[in-house]
Amino acid sequence: MKAVGFLNSLPVDHADSLIEFDLPDPELRPADLLVAVEAISVNPADAKRRIRTAPDEALEAPMILGYDAVGTVEAVGPDVTGFKKGDRVWYAGDAGRDGSNAELQAVDHRIASLAPTSVSPTAAASLPLVTLTAWEVLFDRLQVPQDETRASVLVIGGAGGVGSITLQLLRKLTGHEAIATASRDDSADWCRKMGANEIVDHRDLVANTRANGREFVDYIAHYNGLDLHWDAMCDLIAPQGRISSIAETPEKLDLCALQGKSVGFMWELMFTRSMFSTQDMARQGAILSRMARMVDDGIIACTATKSFQGLSVETLKNAHRIIETGAMIGKLTITF
Repeated sequence: MKAVGFLNSLPVDHADSLIEFDLPDPELRPADLLVAVEAISVNPADAKRRIRTAPDEALEAPMILGYDAVGTVEAVGPDVTGFKKGDRVWYAGDAGRDGSNAELQAVDHRIASLAPTSVSPTAAASLPLVTLTAWEVLFDRLQVPQDETRASVLVIGGAGGVGSITLQLLRKLTGHEAIATASRDDSADWCRKMGANEIVDHRDLVANTRANGREFVDYIAHYNGLDLHWDAMCDLIAPQGRISSIAETPEKLDLCALQGKSVGFMWELMFTRSMFSTQDMARQGAILSRMARMVDDGIIACTATKSFQGLSVETLKNAHRIIETGAMIGKLTITF
């Protein structure tokens, strides 16, 4: 099969930053689906892994990136239930296995679901990774109530892929106030479209939040620049509030700054369940199944804002260049 990956961590404009490979078709594990990939999206995780994985010496085998896919089931393993050949599925994959930048991909059926039927594969490909991340941040890590409770949720990085879904989930599934960070008119407008009740400029987060008459926020969903926003989050979080972040940092942070307020801090990595085959690994398939129904019911909107065509080195390099600017609004998708 045709696939695009890398052997060395190189700047995106280097000739060998991404390479086309001719690889054997994936071998199925008992719980796997074999999927003919139709569309993918490109995430910051793709660029980060390309840059960080092999900075000093070449990998022995190509790393195939790609953490979102929509495609058609070509075969199923003997332990698979709920899927058959010909089903169109979607998933965010497993960081420990070859990704979706390929014609074929093997994926555990427990982290996949039937794709929504009311939108194109290109549109649907914008959702799996960000949906799972946003859902896990809100409802597994922060444990934001899905009832009539009215609390405040600060979403740092509201215009990005994960932020866009976080704002929609807050608006559609809860009664909470969603406060999104944005510093440009276009990103602020996007956040409002996604469901933000309020916009604050992240360049002076504390002052701009307090200028709106809000001393504290009950929850913080953090998606960008942990060391840049740590002090502000410690200041703004309410006593007994909760913070969850997906943004790692090499800087040392003062966790004790949260102690006086008895604040909880929770990491979120969408790949944890699949990496460790946790007992609740199938929860990701259930989340995607519910999201597919919400897309088909018109409750949740797809967030693709830019789309390319073709499984090729140049197409993926162009996508990585855009992602690396850090200014992407919504999601970038590629149709094969």
